[in-house]
Amino acid sequence: MAYHMMSFQSHISLLIVLFGFLGLISFPVEAAIKKYQFDIQMKNVSRLCHAKPIVTVNGRYPGPTIYATEGDRVQINVTNHVKYNISIHWHGLKQYRNGWADGPAYITQCPIQTGGSYTYDFNVTGQRGTLWWHAHILWLRATVYGAIVIMPKPGTPFPFPQPAREFEIVLGEWWHKDVEEIVNQGNQMGLPPNMSDAHTINGKPGPLFPCSEKHTYAMEVEKGKTYLLRIINAALNDELFFSLAGHNMTVVEVDAVYTKPFTTQSILIGPGQTTNVLVKANKIPSRYFIATRTFMDAPLSVDNKTATAIFQYKGIPNTIIPSFPTTLPNANDTNFALNYSKKIRSLNSAKYPANVPLKVDRNLFYTIGLGVNSCPTCINGTRLVASLNNVTFVMPKTALLQAHHFDIKGVFRTDFPDKPLAPFNYTGAPLTANLGTKTGTRVSKIAFNSTVELVLQDTNLLTVESHPFHLHGYNFFVVGTGIGNFDPAKDPAKYNLVDPMERNTVGVPTGGWTAIRFTANNPGVWFMHCHLELHTGWGLKTAFVVEDGPGKDQSVLPPPKDLPKC
Repeated sequence: MAYHMMSFQSHISLLIVLFGFLGLISFPVEAAIKKYQFDIQMKNVSRLCHAKPIVTVNGRYPGPTIYATEGDRVQINVTNHVKYNISIHWHGLKQYRNGWADGPAYITQCPIQTGGSYTYDFNVTGQRGTLWWHAHILWLRATVYGAIVIMPKPGTPFPFPQPAREFEIVLGEWWHKDVEEIVNQGNQMGLPPNMSDAHTINGKPGPLFPCSEKHTYAMEVEKGKTYLLRIINAALNDELFFSLAGHNMTVVEVDAVYTKPFTTQSILIGPGQTTNVLVKANKIPSRYFIATRTFMDAPLSVDNKTATAIFQYKGIPNTIIPSFPTTLPNANDTNFALNYSKKIRSLNSAKYPANVPLKVDRNLFYTIGLGVNSCPTCINGTRLVASLNNVTFVMPKTALLQAHHFDIKGVFRTDFPDKPLAPFNYTGAPLTANLGTKTGTRVSKIAFNSTVELVLQDTNLLTVESHPFHLHGYNFFVVGTGIGNFDPAKDPAKYNLVDPMERNTVGVPTGGWTAIRFTANNPGVWFMHCHLELHTGWGLKTAFVVEDGPGKDQSVLPPPKDLPKC
């Protein structure tokens, strides 16, 4: 009996040792499935002494953060309980072969109608960092937005010092009145809608606004520790400066791409862009304002009021008045904007290389223009429009990806011009004459795996202005930028083809140009538009139809069964 007991105990000991040894071996881990439920619903919210119903996700403003790890599969079921049709865009996620999950209404999907549901199902592949999600129909992203945080694979450290804690900072705008009513009123009059009444930080304008003491975001920090701020510009119509009083920030990532770290006292962040910064709490323990205000260096009216949050050291009483950042740039500080953008470079390390296309198969040159069209019912008899290469994009009634995938005729044309049909001195004396803007649902067809260079050129049609452009389905490299007219004979020689910044949204400077390059290796239909919602609504948008490749994994995936119908 004793012998059998000893044998049993020895056997157990052996198993413990064996399992302990196996625990040291790294087995492939199946990708996790992260599931979320988004209920689109109305909620009464009060800001600036005014209460109004707004469209929210799960009653939250801003909406919930999506957390995932590189390699995860994410499933988000969206159920629409409001009177508006809805769609959600997962901004910056590449959605390889899976435009069905990209979200822009009437581009990759028909919107989710009242009472309907749709599950966005996608893989997070080859990306890590800060992105965001937002409504992609009407102006509903005024309140329907939130952060996406993608952590590196387990065991993979950040290529910068590990922070003690992370904070998500989402910048937005607030209107006293119903945003859709404001937009409709502007459209009927043929005028821009009223500008926002305040900017917000995590949905709160801060104590410089009336009735806002309890509507102030505050973060508590401990002296000596380093913090990672994940900053997102969710504003509809404003590029924003952002500063933290008394503290430097080290930029380490933009648009979920690691950068060569550099230190700055302020950042510039356009609508749609994200920026991660490290902040060391190494100053005299006190309370410090975080502040954000508009950048606008064109002669246009903007909401120039400053939103604030509080960076508060642990143990400091709330009675201490926070200090204000003296380094926050003036609203028209063009030099800061241009110099800041030049500092952003890709990390371009062995692990995170910058694979810039060096040979270009397709050269595109798009002019950005504003204009006026006749509108007999409008207040001035005209309506403002916007165009690329003098084409004002008309939204279809059938989603472009569905029309492309199922070969539905008559929805779009593939004759969008590669360059302006009538070249002129783009940034010369103000041109108020209408060039005869063409309208239509016209897109460009791009061969699979071809390399594309696109130069975006601002023009002085009505006025010059900065434009943040977003390309869905892709990151691109910003190889060059400049003021004035792009010179194809001289400017390419100045390109950075070694470590240019890689991102999904880029600003075209006021009265200048920006050149980007990308490899068209993601088949499907991909929207490209100005991320100023005002200009998008006026037609400053187009799309690329990237053809299927010859390989078995180089074509658009079949659509999901619950794809919304128009």
